[in-house]
Amino acid sequence: MTIDLRLPVMALTDERLQTTSFCLAAAHGARDDPATGGGIAHLLEHLLMSAPVTDGISFCEHVERQGGHANAQTGLDTILCYAQVHADDADLTAELLQRTVGDPQWSQDLLDGERNVVLQELTAAAADPSDVVQDAFLADLFGDQGLGRPVGGIPEELAALSLDDVRAAYHDGFLTAPMTLVVVGPRVPEPLVGAPSATADAARPASAVPVAPRKEVPRWPLDEEFCWVCCGGLAPRAGDPDRLSYRVLAKLLGSSPASLFYRAARNENGLSYAFQAWSRGYADTGVWRLLAGVEPRHAGQLVGLVKQLLDQMAHVGPTPAELEIARRQACMSMVLDWETPLERAKLVAQRIRAGRPAWSLTQELKELDSVTVDDVRRAAGRIADDLRITVRPEPR
Repeated sequence: MTIDLRLPVMALTDERLQTTSFCLAAAHGARDDPATGGGIAHLLEHLLMSAPVTDGISFCEHVERQGGHANAQTGLDTILCYAQVHADDADLTAELLQRTVGDPQWSQDLLDGERNVVLQELTAAAADPSDVVQDAFLADLFGDQGLGRPVGGIPEELAALSLDDVRAAYHDGFLTAPMTLVVVGPRVPEPLVGAPSATADAARPASAVPVAPRKEVPRWPLDEEFCWVCCGGLAPRAGDPDRLSYRVLAKLLGSSPASLFYRAARNENGLSYAFQAWSRGYADTGVWRLLAGVEPRHAGQLVGLVKQLLDQMAHVGPTPAELEIARRQACMSMVLDWETPLERAKLVAQRIRAGRPAWSLTQELKELDSVTVDDVRRAAGRIADDLRITVRPEPR
């Protein structure tokens, strides 16, 4: 049985592979949740992958019984459903993936069970300040709407959702969103032969993203033994050529022993041993972040170091050697994903959803290698000029 969802397919064939990887990307996520339904996209993702699809078992369980792997994730503006199986199981897996996404069999018992799982996830996340601070940072940046709402959901609003609410979100939001199914394997699975070719989405207008006023620098929770600080600001949208300079800036201030922040924060000042920096683009905007764990008594010094390095990058820029290291790191992270078939499928699916009609790894590596000192200076200057700072836990 083949379900016709009119899914655009991009097939990346490699006859040397013994596995087939799938990634279905839908341009629908937490930012599309209704005002009083925070978390419905995340819950919908759980239900899609947990609904019985054949012989009373879910798509995920079917894949795992065959020795494969299946999972899904919800982001602010994308839902990914993915699987990796032996190539011999690719035809049936393609059929079942289309069925579970195109004709989900939901019940009240399934809704109650998966809602309970999501609520447990939220409880676990709420106990981890490194998770909490990232949601709080986005809320400080975008306010309590759209990109500022937590991806996982709001417990009180999740508890009030009905099966009709979920079905409405599925039919009116998920199914109407642009989708792409990327397949990486030795051949195109039979149920997907003849499917339309994937094309890129148009980006949402930048005016659709309200930004909240900047808050005062937070007070540090000196009554706690440890806290997490998130610093950053707006970055270009996915697909914008300027986005790559922010990615290089993240490598310059990232968790690698070769980074400037590692040298200053860890080696020279002993302020933090757990930190990372990254830049993530969405359909119409992006966010650059640096996340660090620190003793509260040293939090002000750590933030001062972030500001100092951003100012240094904005006014002087990296040295040619520092820039070359950061560019090579950014390139290698993509190459490593590309050489792992499932990660390749996810990478391509996300790029297409980001509006890159002719995206290729070769072209993006070339663009990364073309990032200049002046590009990094401009990126650092924009972050430094409107630096947002959030800390969790908050002082009592």
